[in-house]
Amino acid sequence: MAANEFRAWGRVGAMDEAFVRDLLRDQHPDLAGLPLRPVPGGWGNQMWRLGDDLAVRMPRQEGASELLRMEHRWLPQLAPTLPLPVSVPVRVGEPSERFPKTWTINAWVHGEPADRADLSADAAEGLAEFLLALHQPAPADAPIDVDRVALTPHPKVPAELRADYQRALDAPTWAGPPVWRHADLHPANVVARDGVLSGVIDWGSLSGGDPAIDLASAWVLLPDTDRFFDAYRPDEATVLRAKGWAIGRALFLVDIGELWEQGRPGGQPGWGARGQEVLQRLMKPTTWTAGARPSGAGRR
Repeated sequence: MAANEFRAWGRVGAMDEAFVRDLLRDQHPDLAGLPLRPVPGGWGNQMWRLGDDLAVRMPRQEGASELLRMEHRWLPQLAPTLPLPVSVPVRVGEPSERFPKTWTINAWVHGEPADRADLSADAAEGLAEFLLALHQPAPADAPIDVDRVALTPHPKVPAELRADYQRALDAPTWAGPPVWRHADLHPANVVARDGVLSGVIDWGSLSGGDPAIDLASAWVLLPDTDRFFDAYRPDEATVLRAKGWAIGRALFLVDIGELWEQGRPGGQPGWGARGQEVLQRLMKPTTWTAGARPSGAGRR
């Protein structure tokens, strides 16, 4: 399926500027006259920048519409508690004859995605502060992402990292209550300015659970992890699990890069090289020592 098409569950149509503008005229006419331009990237949703401060997100895969609904329910509650801008849905587009699924209008987070603008070592404390604020106990009715509950064996783990991955599988499980997690902090979902974090986008995997999946971002996003862990201070078991998630994330980046090289759908340029960089980083010993917080670290 082309990037500018949607497969609306039995229908295929052009998701071009005229189509999106018609949807805006139908349901949000006060915004329909703003400049509209497509934003490259994305899997489940096609995004269009609307004016300077908004974005239209259009689902183009099965299930994406339900995730947009979930974001609209929870992100407005979480955003005021977080120290950085996030892509909060500010309006909803309802299913219609023109387009049969939910779509949203979100706040635009200014900056460049970290797959095009690397974070520097100085981003470590900002990332830790953001995650400490996010990792608060989630309510009983918080969403659960069944694909991100716990690590599972992975057939592609390099030999140099198999012992680390096994330690992650064997590590004690999270001892605290389920906490809010972004759960998908890869480089395209983190926005940077001047080498530091300026915002976090794409909250479709928002869920309650073990924070270790978010701590994996230290290896994935930063050139060095020690400053991050000095600021966050997780317990040793959480770090072990986080490293396992980071190995899996690096292998995901490698796979996406291979799709790009093969000219297949879903590929992204540069992701394979980034994944290899992360694997090399994971093979280096860390000088950071756990133990400053009890199990359940990350909760303030």
